[in-house]
Amino acid sequence: MSDHANHDHDPETPEAHASRRAILQAAIGAGVGATLLSTLYIGAGLIPKKEVTPETEPLAKGDILVYGDGPKKGQPVNPANLGLGEQQTVAYPMNPKTRVVKDKEANNTVLLLKLDPASLDAETAKSAAEGVVAYSAVCKHLGCIVSNWDKAAQILVCPCHQGRYDPKQSAKVVGGPPPKPVPQLPIKIEGGQILAAAGFLAKPGKEV
Repeated sequence: MSDHANHDHDPETPEAHASRRAILQAAIGAGVGATLLSTLYIGAGLIPKKEVTPETEPLAKGDILVYGDGPKKGQPVNPANLGLGEQQTVAYPMNPKTRVVKDKEANNTVLLLKLDPASLDAETAKSAAEGVVAYSAVCKHLGCIVSNWDKAAQILVCPCHQGRYDPKQSAKVVGGPPPKPVPQLPIKIEGGQILAAAGFLAKPGKEV
């Protein structure tokens, strides 16, 4: 048999086999990578984007605080009608131009209380108005609404796990599991209405 014929049937050298194997693996890897990337793009397209509507826009400076429930729901809260030391009033911000109430976003929920101005510490008083204080209503523990009131102690209480906040001291946590205070909302009073003087002093909502 000729040398040429013998050469045609020579076994593949280890170097050539390794090179061919590397090329094949690279091709397979590229195909898998492309498929994975394509899948990620498709998956991203399937994730619904949160649509911002006038009712879900974040609370903003200048918004008017309106009653969140009860017979006066949607009407501006008159500070004169808040009882001194009485249970908190749940409110939502209303855009003063469009008059749209932003009540479809849970983190817009606000608590209003009227307290003795002399009982407020200096930091709390900076963002209060005529003894009225405003806080996020969303408990920092698991996101429940802080709807209970310990009148004797003048303490806000979350009904879910008994988180307790002192509204006279920037909602300092004085009991229960909340990891930090609910943020205060700076307010001002104009024309018998309560307005947001700025946004919340910290991000509202449960800690995640």
